[in-house]
Amino acid sequence: MTLEEVSAPVQEPGERGACAGAALGDALLSAKDNACLTVGVYESAKVMNLDPDSVSFCVLAVDEGFGCDVALQIHFTLIQSFCFDNGIGVVRVSDTQRLADIIGDEAGEFEDAHCLLITNPADGSWEDPALEKLHLFCEESRGLNDWVPEITLPER
Repeated sequence: MTLEEVSAPVQEPGERGACAGAALGDALLSAKDNACLTVGVYESAKVMNLDPDSVSFCVLAVDEGFGCDVALQIHFTLIQSFCFDNGIGVVRVSDTQRLADIIGDEAGEFEDAHCLLITNPADGSWEDPALEKLHLFCEESRGLNDWVPEITLPER
């Protein structure tokens, strides 16, 4: 290891979040295009129960009503626990409308976009560099004791 590698500038938290936000947007679009996206708390719970090995990444979306919705808070706690126990990266976003825009919810087909899962296809043919960046971001965040980091989605 060289001195330059040791003294390399560390990204500021805002820079890390911006990079992770862009990577999340790319990963969601790619997952949607490859039919590897599950939308909804209950649909996600079904996938986690039936095929937990297929789950690669989890996104939890909070909005202004989250603090008043005890059932949603309980579901989030259970989903987070499942993700931690199974080594699945999990992040939060606070802009549910931007998330709906990214996943293409023009017709209002996704009533419950509070939880999104990115899954692996059965044939294992899909790999995404943006998803790898998100996994690294989650690992770094856990090292900083930020177990469920919040990501800000970029405007497109």
